[in-house]
Amino acid sequence: MGVTPEPELALPPSAVEELMQALSKGLRAHQLYLPNNPVYQKAMENLRAAFRPVWEAQDELVLDVYESELRWEGHVVYTQTSRSESFSWVFFKDGVRSLTLLAGVEQEEIVGLLDVVHRARTLQPEDNDDLLTLLWEKDFQLIRYVFQEMGTEGGGMPLPSAEEVEKSSGPPRYVAQAVEEEAPPRPGLVRADDFDSTLYFLDEKEITHLRDEVTREYAQDLRRNVLSMLFDVLELQPYPTVRAELISILESFLPYLLGAGDFLSVAYVLREVRAVLQRARELQPEHRKALEDLPGRLSQPEALSQLLQSLDEAAAHPSSEELGELLGELRPEALPTLLAWVSRVSNQRLKQVLEESLQRLGAAHVPDLVGAIAGADAVVALEAVKLAGRLKLQQAVPAMAQALGHEETAIRVAAVQGLSDLATPAALQGLEKALDDADREVRLTAVRVLMQHRHRGALAKVTAAVQGKSAREADLTEKMAFFEAYGALVGEPGVATLDAMLNSGGFLKRKEEPETRACAALALGRIGTSSARQALERASGSKEALVRNAVSRALRALPREI
Repeated sequence: MGVTPEPELALPPSAVEELMQALSKGLRAHQLYLPNNPVYQKAMENLRAAFRPVWEAQDELVLDVYESELRWEGHVVYTQTSRSESFSWVFFKDGVRSLTLLAGVEQEEIVGLLDVVHRARTLQPEDNDDLLTLLWEKDFQLIRYVFQEMGTEGGGMPLPSAEEVEKSSGPPRYVAQAVEEEAPPRPGLVRADDFDSTLYFLDEKEITHLRDEVTREYAQDLRRNVLSMLFDVLELQPYPTVRAELISILESFLPYLLGAGDFLSVAYVLREVRAVLQRARELQPEHRKALEDLPGRLSQPEALSQLLQSLDEAAAHPSSEELGELLGELRPEALPTLLAWVSRVSNQRLKQVLEESLQRLGAAHVPDLVGAIAGADAVVALEAVKLAGRLKLQQAVPAMAQALGHEETAIRVAAVQGLSDLATPAALQGLEKALDDADREVRLTAVRVLMQHRHRGALAKVTAAVQGKSAREADLTEKMAFFEAYGALVGEPGVATLDAMLNSGGFLKRKEEPETRACAALALGRIGTSSARQALERASGSKEALVRNAVSRALRALPREI
């Protein structure tokens, strides 16, 4: 007895396998590229071409969905063990057990199917949608699917389309019939169905008003409302016991607000405390003192340092507006603490807000800032000098001039820079002291500023440096700065001295070093008179390249009419 051979299929399984490969590549292109991308368009063309041999053999393609594979007529046509990349797993995990594609699906609906699969892969656990919902929303006409509800055994049932759901209104007939049989209506009973419900619907304006009111209600800051009520009672109620209790509540509530990071509310409390102190009637002395001390607690070094450290180390930082509101309510005693922390914090946004708060406090409380310059803390003094220079405070000139004698080089450099930013006669007079400083940067900055502003009060010290050993023994940069400053300050009377240096030498005369002669040439260029030009022209043929270059540079800088 022979074995009956299985009938040959009109559609070979290899054609379906090629279609599944094209579908997988099309899904990948849909995820990675936009529709106008050539790669996307090529993938879609290949996918549509893969459908042609299928439709030539039959009008529909029924695929059985398994966990890691798709089967057609018992043949495995698609398999993927990785769930993150599996096309079949997306359908299987949401209960789809069969997928039917009808002829023509490749023209319009196949792209929608790819979109559904892509969206289903990116759904989060908190999302309300699932694969079946996404399929129902698309309302496919050429794609059918059978699903099995979780916890059921055996076959599933087709998911109703959107048209079928829209046609059905109200509860199912069998449910309504069961309810009526269980509890039949009593005679004379008024039912809601007896009325036209459309008569009692709200119009569009009323619905919008209600929606706006609900939104406004939920958007209110309840904490701010409670604080406002507390301050209203504190201001209007003259009873000492009531005010004492309210002040105690505020004192205990302020640390809670700081711990919760509600800096806007903290700033609001500090502002309202000032307002209550001005407006409240019959305020007892002990109550007034308690309210006055409330903002001062935040400005104390211990509390403020702890707050700034917490802000700098926090994972989630408040906004610049919140920090600005809070730090804007600080008192003058907070100035040294802020100055000590401004260079220590690592968070750039916090540092920017600190600098802005320091400028407000420094401009409003100049005596406290001047006192910080003369303080013992070097870090505070350095930042105070920088702040006074940025604010260009005339009252800080004596303190910055005194800071030129500080043992810290950084403070002396900052003082020179601050005095140069001010550039008043008093500031320039204070800079004269820096010409004798032991640090090169301090001397160099000071002499350049004095030359720029042509402060003739420094001529004596500059002349002594040029004609003595200090400038000649310095490096070339510093030597050039002092010589150019000398030329700018001395004018025509210095031509003879500089000419003797530039054109030195001759019979039994010592010749100056090339660096000194080059510096003298630059100084003559600063003088810029006709006699200075003549001295430069006499040295134009010097054998030293350094001198010739300096002379050429000085001559180019002279006006042509001289």
